[in-house]
Amino acid sequence: MLSFFNKTFKHGIHPPDYKSDTKDLPIRQLEFAPVMILPLSQSIGNQPKLLVKEGDEVVRGQLIATPDGYMSVALHAPISGKIRKIGKVPSITGKMVDGIYIESAPWSTQQIQGDQGTNLESSSADEILNAIQNAGIVGLGGAAFPTHVKLKIPDGKQCDVLIINGIECEPFLTTDHRVMLEQANDIFTGIQYLMKATGAPRTIIGIEANKQDAADHLKTFIRSNKNIEVKVVPVKYPQGAEKMLITSLLNREVPSGGLPIECNAVVVNVATTAEIGRLLPTGKGIQERVITVTGPAVKEKGNYLVPIGTPLRYLLESVGVETDKISELYMGGPMMGTAISNLDISITKGTSGIVAFTNEDVVRNEKVYPCIRCGACVDACPISLNPSKLGVLAKYEAYDEMAKKYNLLDCFECGSCSYVCPSHIPLVQYFRMSKRIVRKRKSVT
Repeated sequence: MLSFFNKTFKHGIHPPDYKSDTKDLPIRQLEFAPVMILPLSQSIGNQPKLLVKEGDEVVRGQLIATPDGYMSVALHAPISGKIRKIGKVPSITGKMVDGIYIESAPWSTQQIQGDQGTNLESSSADEILNAIQNAGIVGLGGAAFPTHVKLKIPDGKQCDVLIINGIECEPFLTTDHRVMLEQANDIFTGIQYLMKATGAPRTIIGIEANKQDAADHLKTFIRSNKNIEVKVVPVKYPQGAEKMLITSLLNREVPSGGLPIECNAVVVNVATTAEIGRLLPTGKGIQERVITVTGPAVKEKGNYLVPIGTPLRYLLESVGVETDKISELYMGGPMMGTAISNLDISITKGTSGIVAFTNEDVVRNEKVYPCIRCGACVDACPISLNPSKLGVLAKYEAYDEMAKKYNLLDCFECGSCSYVCPSHIPLVQYFRMSKRIVRKRKSVT
């Protein structure tokens, strides 16, 4: 069933989407780099325990690190080759972290090693969750939260609807769009595993109206299954945020500080769903993902199937980027992504896109002016916070008041307030810093 939904969340913004350069380009396999650089920690939670040592030969898809506790996921070899070094590797945070250097074997076919698959019919919900953890699957929309943890329904709660998030509202990115057009079989297989794992009796696939071709395509796979529905929603940023999508599709509101399960819903990214459908039946682990590589500095824009651990510099050079001419570079999109200052980091499971700009493309507003109390940020905030007031409190380091009286921790850093501010106040950066301080104080007490 396919329906168009005019309901949406309050406020939000409408930035240009810049998706036309890549949305119609089919997914292509990126060539394997001579050396892969794998940070051990690829998700929120504990890093996995190493199962290999320097000098070991590994096969693509081989388990090389096993989960260390519940908040941890497995790690698999992205290529066949030799463990050249185990030590510190650069990360997007600017810190050196534990990692592995794998030298590619030029003689290898790079076929993917699998294991015994997880049978949908005979497996219990817990067995499916264990299989997802052991496949190394995390949220591929950018958060990199362990998927098995997200899917575990707490005691006393129930999931009456599974939402598959195909919104992809971030400008420039078309990864999910291409996955919906090219990996529909995997998506629907993944939905079956997810419905059994969560106990959800029905599924809604949410898609923005600028991806009508994907919505029409997925509709053809529903056939007579009345438990799955595709809903097309109006284009608005940040529609892809879980809380906003739940409001748009279900007219339910996730309470302050709460999770989607408080509304009897579970939200899963569509690319994550496709990986579950691809990996669980075969017993394979995640060793690559689809990434949008775009921006004015990129000559060969597109969506690429990229092995986890591919060095960023190698990826950029492979798509025709002159790295010495890059002015700004984002991992993820320009609204919620992270600005990159080091080209020696590598692609991780949570990397949804790379967007590159030259000096000619960047308009810099270096000067920050005082707040003029215009209210534009208040009108834009999708969760009805008061960014203007929060910004003033951040300036005076009133972090406790920001958290207790003005719900700072509800901010998910979408960047809408910074986008509309005529004074160029970097509000989201203020809030990100303030949240870190609040959380650090809580952990100390």
